[in-house]
Amino acid sequence: MRQAAAGFGLILAMLALVVVANAFYIVDETQQVIVTQFGKPVGIAVMDPGLNFKVPFVQRVNRFEKRFLEWDGDPNQVPTRDKRFIWVDTTARWRISDPLLFFQRLRDESGAQSRLDDILDGETRNAIANHDLIELVRTSNRTPARNESAEEKDTEPDALAPITDGRNELADEVRMKGNARVNDLGIEILDFRFKRINYVEEVRKEVYTRMISERQRIAEEYRSEGQGEAARISGDKDRQHKVITSEAYKTAQEVKGLADAEAADIYAAAYNRNPEFYRFLKTMELYEQTLGSETELIMSTEGDYLRYLSSDR
Repeated sequence: MRQAAAGFGLILAMLALVVVANAFYIVDETQQVIVTQFGKPVGIAVMDPGLNFKVPFVQRVNRFEKRFLEWDGDPNQVPTRDKRFIWVDTTARWRISDPLLFFQRLRDESGAQSRLDDILDGETRNAIANHDLIELVRTSNRTPARNESAEEKDTEPDALAPITDGRNELADEVRMKGNARVNDLGIEILDFRFKRINYVEEVRKEVYTRMISERQRIAEEYRSEGQGEAARISGDKDRQHKVITSEAYKTAQEVKGLADAEAADIYAAAYNRNPEFYRFLKTMELYEQTLGSETELIMSTEGDYLRYLSSDR
């Protein structure tokens, strides 16, 4: 009997523990809570962290994020006002501003993400359709840095056209219009951004082809300019070479002329001092230049050539 009573008391204690554990719940500092009873909200949202009480087994705790949440849009093909089809990829940050209204209208985060898909994608399409492509790719009217040759060769007709809005203004426009539509859903869009903007595949190939041909044209112009400069340098080098060579030849001829004149003066002085000896010396030099070890001559003994070889000399 005592054992049965002890077992019954243990069961009651365990039930009481379960009831007490189910009657209290903890709210984390990153959460906000809505308590529902039979699926309907009870009271106001619990925003402060700490220990709270609810009716056990009857009431249920629904927890929602208090931190910023991410929305990532699907890349979509959108036409601009100037009829250019582009791929647009977007992202946003949002938060649950009214947990009670959020629970009543959307129930959970998946429902909120679905509604944001419809709202932000629609507002993005509207904003892009009302603006030209240049408004999406530029943020201000500042002059981009470029060199002079590239500036002269730029063929894009509206590359530097002034803009009234820019990418940041379009993003703010989408955010504000989106907030106007989610105001009754208990959420707030904190930030909206264009992650990527690009041409569709068909147009992208044409743009890349045009860019490549333009770069090739500019490169060819640089090469032709380089070849012209190389020809100019080569011509200047040849001209300087001819000038230097002609000057050197002129100097050499002048030196040679002076040397010949000085040699002629020396020869003349020597000839005037002893003409016979000079004649003999020149004849010996002539013999050395004309006669070899195997030279055979048939000449008259009366000739001047053999005058110094005769026996009586």
